[in-house]
Amino acid sequence: MIELRPYRELGGAQHGWLDTHHHFSFAEYYDPMRMHWGHLRVWNDDTIAAHSGFPRHAHSDMEIITYVRKGAITHQDNLGNRGRTEAGDVQVMSAGTGIAHSEMNEEDQATQIFQIWIMPDEKGLPPTWGSKPFPKGERRGSFVTLASGLPGDAEALPIRANARLVAATLKAGQSADYQIAAGRKVYLVPASGQIEVNGVIAAAGDGLAISDELLLLQVTAQQDSEIVLVDVA
Repeated sequence: MIELRPYRELGGAQHGWLDTHHHFSFAEYYDPMRMHWGHLRVWNDDTIAAHSGFPRHAHSDMEIITYVRKGAITHQDNLGNRGRTEAGDVQVMSAGTGIAHSEMNEEDQATQIFQIWIMPDEKGLPPTWGSKPFPKGERRGSFVTLASGLPGDAEALPIRANARLVAATLKAGQSADYQIAAGRKVYLVPASGQIEVNGVIAAAGDGLAISDELLLLQVTAQQDSEIVLVDVA
């Protein structure tokens, strides 16, 4: 019902400018048991050194969400979009028929991000990009939807997938619930702190793979914590 994937056991690599950890098979890390979780294909935990980053490269037919944990990331693409996304905020790129972009840390400190890829419902659509600041107070003590392709999530950044990304910040001792619909899967990672989810302890960077056998998540912070969760078909 809940599979704990400790941070220390994740795949990954150290490239000098980039320290990356992979929750699912990616690049040179391959685990046939960790190819995806439903339509969630990639969850990378990246630390990018100051004044470095990912130079221009291309993607197609993937929904790519960047959740900034610390610092900021600056996006630029061949559609003419440019934007800086700060800690606690998100950007979304629907790669569609193809988009070339760079993601650079132009700050004087390291930037930490979650890079999340979700398989789209439909391929071959025009590419798009967007970002949105979310007032941090809105997700204190409860989950708030930040990006979604599901009905009823009009305030969130749109994605072209049967999925949503939510986040919460909890003070030590605070709890928040999340309802899982039948037939869906959830992947949850504490960005900081330490939490207990239905009796399972997870520290910062640990992954929790959760199926719909468990329909109500009860999340309690053992330390001040920031939590990111993806709900997918």
